Amino acid sequence: MNRRKELKSAYKQTPLPMGVYRIKNNVNGKIFVAAGMNLPGSLNSNRFQLNLRCHRNKALQEDWDRHGAGAFTFDVVETLEPEQIPENNRQDAVAALEEKWLQSLQPYGDKGYNKPKKS
Repeated sequence: MNRRKELKSAYKQTPLPMGVYRIKNNVNGKIFVAAGMNLPGSLNSNRFQLNLRCHRNKALQEDWDRHGAGAFTFDVVETLEPEQIPENNRQDAVAALEEKWLQSLQPYGDKGYNKPKKS
């Protein structure tokens, strides 16, 4: 196998960082909390959507348009180690971690952009 194929194969086998992230509006302190199976991809996707003015969260999009990208920070709140979680349980583990942080940070109403989940 040539070197390029080896590197490509190693890349595909490397588990992606997964966990919970936060987008914070530094002007008003509001936060958006979400989880991703691929944290770098999730963060890039959110930035891309906000820059294209097509983010699914309308309140976040409105503030992004009003204050500009410089008013926001993107942070990883907590990661999970993919090697320590069976592959078929990873989505459930990420969802549980997201729920933990939603309960802890309560990013609803005046504090954030998330909508409470319907019971």
